Amino acid sequence: MFKKKIRKVKIKDRVYIVKAIRTSYWKPGHNYLNTIVNVLKTIKVKDYDILFVSEKAIATARGCIIDEEKIEAGFLARIISRFWMRFVWGHVLGPLCGLRRETIAFLRKYPLDYGARHKEVALRYTGLLNALCFGSEGGIDGSNLPYAYVCLPLSNAKEEVEELRKVVKRELGVEVGVVLLDSDRCYDWKLFYVSPRSMSITGIRSFGGFITYVLSNFLKLKSYPTPVAAAGVDLNLRELLELAQAADKIRGHGAGRNVWEMAERFGTSLIGVTWDMLEKIPHYPLVVARRVK
Repeated sequence: MFKKKIRKVKIKDRVYIVKAIRTSYWKPGHNYLNTIVNVLKTIKVKDYDILFVSEKAIATARGCIIDEEKIEAGFLARIISRFWMRFVWGHVLGPLCGLRRETIAFLRKYPLDYGARHKEVALRYTGLLNALCFGSEGGIDGSNLPYAYVCLPLSNAKEEVEELRKVVKRELGVEVGVVLLDSDRCYDWKLFYVSPRSMSITGIRSFGGFITYVLSNFLKLKSYPTPVAAAGVDLNLRELLELAQAADKIRGHGAGRNVWEMAERFGTSLIGVTWDMLEKIPHYPLVVARRVK
């Protein structure tokens, strides 16, 4: 019923079997709780398995999306779009952070109209420091979404993972750990971990927005996908991040890492991607990790 990608990974002295499960694309209104229960039942989930769930997949299913075509950009958003993105990111910060050449080329042609609308959304929902990031501002993301839609980060991430854990326990009688995962990066500063976006994981400090991103990448610090919230996971933070890295790698990027890749893949404009196009792409919103004793 559900296709899987399976990999074995070793973290310190522990070995895990990591399974990414392909499901249908989760559009707004999708009953993701039912899908998760059916997936875990099919793969015979066990106590102490760890379920990684894409934050964006859940946020999309819950309708936490905004049509930027309906947004009117203000003066500051237009300034950010025209000068900050095209010149500062395109010619200074992009190369400084080691962004891919394709990404830098896209930034130098940053769309002025829809780019300004996008920055207006970022300013309203995540603030100036996040709006000055080159993409995924504070967890806002337009990849794997159609038209001019972008997805907002979940405001109740901690409650979401607790509820998921309760549903699995009630329906399947199994105690699993649940981690809400975002592919945006957090960074290892040796003494502590930092992230440009907010989350509820003890041990990861959230501050700085684009400043944290630029400094961390300029220093070439080790990065991980960001666990936004977790429940029932008995791992130290370093092990959790390493396992999250494996989960993020095996599940892939769906239709693309960003809106530019997505548009290129389908041969259309930045707002020309449709729901039907996205439904034809393999999506792996769920990853289950099981320790091998």
